[in-house]
Amino acid sequence: MIQPQTHLNVADNSGARELICIRIIGTSNRRYAHIGDVIVAVIKEAVPNMLLEKSEVVRAVIVRTCKELKRDSGMIIRSDDNAAVVIDQEGNPKGTRIFGAIPRELRQFNFTKIVSLAPEVL
Repeated sequence: MIQPQTHLNVADNSGARELICIRIIGTSNRRYAHIGDVIVAVIKEAVPNMLLEKSEVVRAVIVRTCKELKRDSGMIIRSDDNAAVVIDQEGNPKGTRIFGAIPRELRQFNFTKIVSLAPEVL
């Protein structure tokens, strides 16, 4: 469950290290974002001499949450951290590599490029 002011790790090599959520895209009055939701975020920490810089406003898709995700089969998936992947306006990732495990549900939200770059799909 990601809400505004939540700090997230970045799960790609776009140059950002840490994000802070400022808005959930999709509806006007939704309080929480879950896996597969697109958010507007500010970069709080970045790698020097990279594409993205500190205090830049970007879009990101949530790929891992500490709050568990329950599937229809009864399986529960939980992660140790909150993580997101920085995307552009078309929904393609800005980085060329994805770090960590990615849930299979992202394929349903048409983030197939992120799923294909991931080293492990849960």
